[in-house]
Amino acid sequence: MTKAKTAINIIDAISDPQLFKPWFDGLTWNAWRTFLKVLFALQLDGDQAVTYTKHTKRSTAPHKAFNEAWLVVGRRGGKSLVASLVAVFLAAFRDYARCLKPGEIGTIMILAADRRQARTIMRYAKGFFELPMLKRLVINETAESIELSTRVVIEIHTASFRSVRGYTLLAVICDELAFWRSDESANPDSEIIGAVRPGLATIPDSLLLCISSPYARRGALWTAYDRHFGKDSNVLVWQADSKSMNPSLDDSVIAQAYEEDPASAAAEYGGLFRTDVESFISREAVAQCLVSGRLELPPASDISYGSFVDPSGGSSDSMTLAISHVEKDRVVLDAVREIKAPFSPESAVKEFADLLKTYRVSSVTGDRYGGEWPREQFRKHGIGYTISDKTKSEIYLSCLPLLNSSRVELLDNPRLLAQLLGLERRTSRGGRDSIDHSPHSNSHDDLINAAAGALVLAQAGGYQKPGQWRFDDGGIWFAPQGCSSRADVAALKKHEERVRRYFQAPSEIEAATLFASNHPERNRATASWAKKLER
Repeated sequence: MTKAKTAINIIDAISDPQLFKPWFDGLTWNAWRTFLKVLFALQLDGDQAVTYTKHTKRSTAPHKAFNEAWLVVGRRGGKSLVASLVAVFLAAFRDYARCLKPGEIGTIMILAADRRQARTIMRYAKGFFELPMLKRLVINETAESIELSTRVVIEIHTASFRSVRGYTLLAVICDELAFWRSDESANPDSEIIGAVRPGLATIPDSLLLCISSPYARRGALWTAYDRHFGKDSNVLVWQADSKSMNPSLDDSVIAQAYEEDPASAAAEYGGLFRTDVESFISREAVAQCLVSGRLELPPASDISYGSFVDPSGGSSDSMTLAISHVEKDRVVLDAVREIKAPFSPESAVKEFADLLKTYRVSSVTGDRYGGEWPREQFRKHGIGYTISDKTKSEIYLSCLPLLNSSRVELLDNPRLLAQLLGLERRTSRGGRDSIDHSPHSNSHDDLINAAAGALVLAQAGGYQKPGQWRFDDGGIWFAPQGCSSRADVAALKKHEERVRRYFQAPSEIEAATLFASNHPERNRATASWAKKLER
């Protein structure tokens, strides 16, 4: 392969007053100067050798430039500005003409969780190209790209393994990849890194530069750190706290962060991977529960079904529903539904109620979201609404043994699986575990919340069998709906008038819901009376 030529080295560039010195002047940039020397295999002086060893745990200086580097650095450490510098330096001062085919354009790709985050690096790059020496290279500029006369374009892209294919890549800069999340993939960072490698392979001096504050001990950043940090490999891993890379950072900001949440601050400013955040479940355990190719199971007349709903107001979060049943010693997920925001809550409830009726489900369980609203809306469509006695975290914890013992049959739904694998177990300072989705952007758990709720409820025996009376944990009584046999219907008709008369309401289910939920003290009397009907 023909290598690209470099007009000057990057240290000369940041030392030149007509180039980048105004941005990188002063002693506070010393650690970054050392990193850049290491990245491009430039000679280190004595103090820089000490800094190199401190942040890489290596003793031997590199003899050739790295094609792959991972920066594990705390927030406000200067990562984005340096990443932009590297992108502009490569685009402006390396001649890739001998590496490119006629008519081919080389791309320096800036990847981030979303375009808003990627534009931070792009704004720095555009600022650099305002320099008189560099401005003449720009032939076209848009909000998301800078095209140069050197047959190089700098572009920003969102973190998607589908959108990064098909490019000839000179360099890829991955910004804050520890926080990339997607409902379409359980491991978007690893898939994206895998997708860009072929595009880098045809350029001998290409560079994969991944920069991020650390988070949990999983994902591509942790894998690279675990494999290469402190080892003399061809992949550079540089770990540093914010203050080491940016000595001008206010000490009081860091001190306050440590006082408020030491574990979070150790990652955000200390550059350390968190030990209080772990994956909720392993990929292998989920794979054992997955029924490949099964998207949904139709209702069967001899099966009793139940359901769990995660309601939403329709403006931001999805509203989701899951239906399940018990089959011998296994819990089967039959169907899931998700209505993404924005939507009409009333229309969503009607759609869910129609589906529930096809499975002969008369009552759905959900959380306390929205107060009386979900109960009123489902009641309009003949469906009772029972409030779950478990929090979301408790539901997940109850579901874990079922998953780990492979007693669950999961649907082959990519969003469902991605949300399940994206759940995190966090340990508070008091030692208590809680389960939730990542607090960062693009993280959701609406679908898996409904599915886990349905699975746990089924396993606990909380579903009504055809023709039987049922009591929820709050004491609310629901009459059988959609009975599966003529005998069941006859039994219901036999007591229909007595039910109406006792509750003084238009129908038995409305009566039970309204009466018992509004008068908790009468729950025991309601239960006692209904048991007499059964006899």
